[in-house]
Amino acid sequence: MAGNIQDQDEDITGINVTPLVDVMLVLLVIFMVTANYIVHKSIRVRLPKAETAETQTTSKNLAFALDSGNRLYLDGKEISFEEIGAYITKTKASLQETQQTSLQALITADEATPHGQVIKLIDTVRKNGITEFAINVNPDTSDQTPDPSANQAESPKPETE
Repeated sequence: MAGNIQDQDEDITGINVTPLVDVMLVLLVIFMVTANYIVHKSIRVRLPKAETAETQTTSKNLAFALDSGNRLYLDGKEISFEEIGAYITKTKASLQETQQTSLQALITADEATPHGQVIKLIDTVRKNGITEFAINVNPDTSDQTPDPSANQAESPKPETE
């Protein structure tokens, strides 16, 4: 007989990793191509700068945003001032179910937004039981120390003829 079946019964001592590498490279290419399409929509807001800005962390934040066109967004979705109360009530109920205790409003407003709109939002949030809120600003990274003499008006010098 030309071939014997017993000659091919050797133990496999190595694993061919080439198919594994091929699959991983295909997955990597798919991830790289689809990553460009997975982009979160954002609201364009230019924040004012503050030297005393701090980072705040709580267990649950409601992210409010007022854009330059005075449109209100809550967690990235457009909402009216009238709908805020129902959303806060629903969120408080879900916090009680998950045993979280803190609810905070993070308010972001474009620097071109009228002051009255921001106050209206703060008032609406406080009326609905959220007393802890933070106003989002960009930290002022300029290292300029204010010159105290620059704020004082120079006294007029008497004219001499």
